[in-house]
Amino acid sequence: MRRSHRFSRVAATVVYNEYISDRHHVHMNSTEWATLTEFVNYLGRTGKCKVEETPKGWFITYIDRDSETIFKDRLKNKRVRSDLVEEERQERIIAQQIERAAALLPSTSISANENVNPPQSDAIQLSLVKSSEKIVFSIQPPSVASSKPVLVGDGAGIPRNDSSNLGFGDDPKPVGKAEKTKADAVNGNTSGKSALHELMKEEEKAKEIKNRKDYWLCEGISVKVMSKTLADKGYYKHKGVVRKVIDKYVGEIEILENKHVLRIDQEELETVIQQIGGLVRIVNGAYRGSTARLLSVDTERFCAKVQIEKGVYDGRVLQAVDYEDICKVLQ
Repeated sequence: MRRSHRFSRVAATVVYNEYISDRHHVHMNSTEWATLTEFVNYLGRTGKCKVEETPKGWFITYIDRDSETIFKDRLKNKRVRSDLVEEERQERIIAQQIERAAALLPSTSISANENVNPPQSDAIQLSLVKSSEKIVFSIQPPSVASSKPVLVGDGAGIPRNDSSNLGFGDDPKPVGKAEKTKADAVNGNTSGKSALHELMKEEEKAKEIKNRKDYWLCEGISVKVMSKTLADKGYYKHKGVVRKVIDKYVGEIEILENKHVLRIDQEELETVIQQIGGLVRIVNGAYRGSTARLLSVDTERFCAKVQIEKGVYDGRVLQAVDYEDICKVLQ
């Protein structure tokens, strides 16, 4: 059992037949147990195996008490907990940065408005005397000045709003980057909002890169068996629940119909979509490991809208999560 069926629930007769196939095996009549049933009951009483009697016979599951295995499991659980704590800490730091950035937006808008509208006393008045005619040339503050200077003529024959008589035929220089930024701040502070939006997008991208893995199995989710090699045994397209994950890529699947336990690679499994309103587990991507409620599905884009129910992101709504990134949770 420890070598061949360490992680499986298997019929006792199957193990017995494998054992007696070796011609050097110890016969049952040479032991203190007269029948296989007595031996199975002994394994259950001594805690060597988990024993179940079913209509199809006795089933046994090896109880792994290897100290090395227990030590590895404890180390693995410790690493998982430390990763979760570190991730939550990073999320809190990012959330605080976003709050500080949002708090600075009103003060930024006020200072921008003060810089854009300088005092009216800064207006410059220039006088140019030519012959007997007097021309007043006025430069207005930047907030109200037009693209060309305005001329006010006192003498006859001098046209208004025309700069060609003074030799200003060239167009003014284009508005600089600083002036454009100030203008954006005046018109609703869109640049500040876009900066906040970009910060949030960067946060989402960083979470996606960190949590996107090539393995997705986790305990407690419902999966569908898609292995055609198991079709002759009646398991093809049957649903089961993941009872244990082995080396990240292999799951111990308990078939819901007959309670048989199989070890199947994730490549031969498929996620199951929950009914609308039910709970799902996000098994891959930025919010990997979170429990969420299914709000709606988009059959054309093969994605779903979910709302996270527990954890750091409680209440956050994800608009488009791929089908393969969510899976039904058996409560």
